[in-house]
Order: sequence, then C-alpha cells, then structure tokens
Amino acid sequence: MQNHFDLFQLPATFALDMGALDTAYLDVQGRVHPDRFINATDAEKRVAMQWATRANEAYQTLRNPQKRAQYLCELNGVDLNTESNTAMPMAFLMQQMEWREALGEARAAKDSDALDALDEQVKQERKSRLALVGTQLDAGDFETAAQGVRALMFLDKFSEEVHYAFEALEA
Repeated sequence: MQNHFDLFQLPATFALDMGALDTAYLDVQGRVHPDRFINATDAEKRVAMQWATRANEAYQTLRNPQKRAQYLCELNGVDLNTESNTAMPMAFLMQQMEWREALGEARAAKDSDALDALDEQVKQERKSRLALVGTQLDAGDFETAAQGVRALMFLDKFSEEVHYAFEALEA
C-alpha cells in the first residue's frame, strides 16, 4: 500500500510545498470522487469511496505540520509510543511546571492579560519546536524528532487548557 506522500506523488519530507499538496489532492479527488461513479457498479462505487476517504485522510495528515511530523516518524520506523513514553528532558518539564503555575495564578486572579501572555509563550515555543522537528526530520534524525513531536503534543494539550481558562473568564 502506498504511503500518503506517494499517493500525491510528493517527496516524503517535512518541508512540503502546500500548493503542490493542494493541487495533487484536487487531482486525486477529481479522479476518485463518488460523483464520477454514478453509473458504475456497486463495487466500483465502493472502491471510489474508499479512495476518496483515503485521499481525505492523507491530505488532512500532510496538511497539519504536527500530524505530518508524526507520520514521517512512523513511516521511518519510529513508534512515538505516546501512551507509554512520556519521558521528557528536565528543562522541558520545568518549563511545563512554570507554565502550569502561571496558568493557575492567572485563573485564580481572573487575569486575561496573564493568559494572553502565557498563550503567546506557548505559541512561540510550539513554533520554534516545530521548526526544529522539521529540520531533524528532513535530516533523517527520526528518533530525536519523535521526542520533539511528543513535546509538541504536550504543548497542544497545555494550549487547550489555556483556551479553556479564557472561555471560563468569558462565561
């Protein structure tokens, strides 16, 4: 079975041309869209639907930088073990603790400015970490990149908590 990159005839790299991805996706969808198979047999319709679904899943994976990074790790034999491997460098864990403390204080004080500042810090950390992961992936260092992907997952969860805190203030 071909991988997502092969499906769209794109190089299996993190640094992906989004315009080329969009064009390739539209091309594949145009060939397998169920509307093109109205007069086909039931079997042909099912196959077309399966291809359309697969193309959608592949597109959504490659379009999202974090999902693309995770997919590249897995494609290259590195299982992220997200359920069992939660080990992180001490500096990252300390940063998480500081942010959690800041989040607790901002919630208690109902301080939207502090939440804004925290949200911005997390966005900047995510952006720089994603750039580093991309460089590692394109250099073929999938093991190191996998740890970065796990860190990004932590950051996303924390970012959600910050957004929930904003919602609580607005309610």
